Amino acid sequence: MWSFRAWRRRRILARHPVEPAIWASVLQRLPILDGLDAAELQRLCECAVLFLHGKRITALPGVELDSLDRLSLAAQAVLPLLHLDELDWYGGFHEVVLYPDDFVSPQRHRDASGVVHEWDAEHSGEAWQQGPVILAWPGVQSSGGWDAYNLVIHELAHKLDMLGGDANGLPPLHADMRVADWAGAMQDAYDRLNAQLDADPDAETAIDPYAAEDPAEFFAVTSEYFFSAPDLLGESFPAVYAQLARFYRQDPLARLRHLQGTHPDYRSSAKERPTATNG
Repeated sequence: MWSFRAWRRRRILARHPVEPAIWASVLQRLPILDGLDAAELQRLCECAVLFLHGKRITALPGVELDSLDRLSLAAQAVLPLLHLDELDWYGGFHEVVLYPDDFVSPQRHRDASGVVHEWDAEHSGEAWQQGPVILAWPGVQSSGGWDAYNLVIHELAHKLDMLGGDANGLPPLHADMRVADWAGAMQDAYDRLNAQLDADPDAETAIDPYAAEDPAEFFAVTSEYFFSAPDLLGESFPAVYAQLARFYRQDPLARLRHLQGTHPDYRSSAKERPTATNG
């Protein structure tokens, strides 16, 4: 049966071919793509092209992008969607705005007693409901390694969370997933992280303590770790890792373990595994 969506996809990909040398440079720049098989890499490349066709990338003064930069950004953006195809997961926004550095953003919060607090905070990224994704370019450049940091995935996880409305740590789950299982795993880990920080605000937590801010940030941070430090997340919060594996339909931990057992660049230790570079 003829499909307009499939026809349009083929047309876009035919009009915007990716030079093999450029794609090879993307793979060299982004170690978190190591271990994906040929079919997955082909699909990822195609999804990255479609992402760039469907989203406007706005670079503010001070940010200069070439085709490698754009494709590297897009590849990280679509990595979480690699095995998701039921709906338009990134349909809630049309633009990615790149700042030359961290930016100041006004914040508002109403506490439990109804008092509204307002302040300015410095951020490296933001995702707005029905608005753009904003990223600080240095943070994007630092993303892509197995080093527990990926600004792109963090902010795009917020967009997945917002598909059901305000970000609350509960993205639309697949039909074979149970909200009770998701909520139980996430809430238990979130409570344990907060209890540790309540006891010692300077504690060395297993994952970034920013995850304790609220359930939305917990989902974004754990998604970030799922792809960029799956061993740390799996060891610290195995039930959370299991739920994210079911949601993203991927197993980065198995991929990383295989690399550590077979790839010379990964054999020394997990702590010395490849990180992202800007070259």
